[in-house]
Amino acid sequence: MFRRETSEKPESRPLSSRATCTSRDAMRRREPRTTMSEADQLWMRRAIELARRGIGDVEPNPPVGCVVVRNGQAIGEGWHQRFGGPHAEVEALAQAGEQAQGATMYVTLEPCCHHGKTPPCSQAIIQAGIGRVVVALGDPFPQVAGGGLAELAAAGIETEVGVLAELARTLCRPYLKLVETGRPWIIAKWAMTLDGRLATAAGDSRWISNELSRALVHRLRGRMDAVMVGRRTAELDNPLLTARPPGPRVAVRVVVDSHVRLSPTSQLVKTVDEAPVLIVAGEDASPDACRRLTDLGCEVFRAAGNDHQTRLLALLDELGRRQMTNVLVEGGGQLLGGLFDAQAIDEAHVFIAPQLVGGERALGPLAGIGVELMRHAASLTDVHYQRLESDLYLQGQVCYQKNAKPVST
Repeated sequence: MFRRETSEKPESRPLSSRATCTSRDAMRRREPRTTMSEADQLWMRRAIELARRGIGDVEPNPPVGCVVVRNGQAIGEGWHQRFGGPHAEVEALAQAGEQAQGATMYVTLEPCCHHGKTPPCSQAIIQAGIGRVVVALGDPFPQVAGGGLAELAAAGIETEVGVLAELARTLCRPYLKLVETGRPWIIAKWAMTLDGRLATAAGDSRWISNELSRALVHRLRGRMDAVMVGRRTAELDNPLLTARPPGPRVAVRVVVDSHVRLSPTSQLVKTVDEAPVLIVAGEDASPDACRRLTDLGCEVFRAAGNDHQTRLLALLDELGRRQMTNVLVEGGGQLLGGLFDAQAIDEAHVFIAPQLVGGERALGPLAGIGVELMRHAASLTDVHYQRLESDLYLQGQVCYQKNAKPVST
């Protein structure tokens, strides 16, 4: 995700520096406790900065950063760099070496305590002789869920949880949603004119946004597990939906196409060897139409449900089952509107171009049913703005009103 970087950073010190006191007893002495001190917040900010480096490489694992501090100096830093690779704590402890004994560890998420792709970090921390562990956020993953902290406390290690918890929660939102709901984090993206049009009445949309905006979208795609469009958008735009240049992930290209009408000559189908294509069909889709695309290398998923919204939610459940963490939805209006009506959009990335189109039949970004009253309107929080030459880029988390009522049909 694209976030503002804090300018507040710990004082730069070489990680190879060593404490002046080297006796074993002195090394075992714990750092003095400074609960929620400025130093705690400063080093946790550094750990969060490190964690951000893993976004796009570690999913479905969470991005995690870690700093080991002794006598006010960082003696080890690490972050989870790739799925299946060493965790942040292990990387930081490897840098710290023997000086880790009695030091303070700052880590953005509760250390794991189970055998997964790697051994439990809790045991590595205990064996290294860390004296105090400061954690930003507990891990709700069922095989951790407080167990890591309990192991550390049982070993006599002082633990503290909640330092810069909200920053850590923002960093881990996609992971937390996947663990807690079984569904991926849904990012809605659209480019629109100043008068709120996605395309002209004839369906033409090339190009609304400028080259800088389109380059940013490619970077977004490069860290997604899936990029999703509706069948009508796939037909009108004939997109590739790939990241160019490639990013750390190759996204599955998802087309919501209830009756499986996607053309076998579309760019999506013709490039299926470069990136997977998943067609989301209704239960009554023609078997012949499905077979025609599966024979060309596409996958067809039949979403259960008698209406558009139910099928969309079944799709989100399936993507979550496949351990997809981040999904980018690029349109069109019916797909975005259906997800909005289901309160399933988590984050919005909007590019506004200084162009005017007009026309009653020109397309807007959100179709569907919508809300009845302005007080029911969803709002964006944690909003960031950026000027990309002539375009305005806006992104934020979508927050829905609990008592919002849809427009009567």
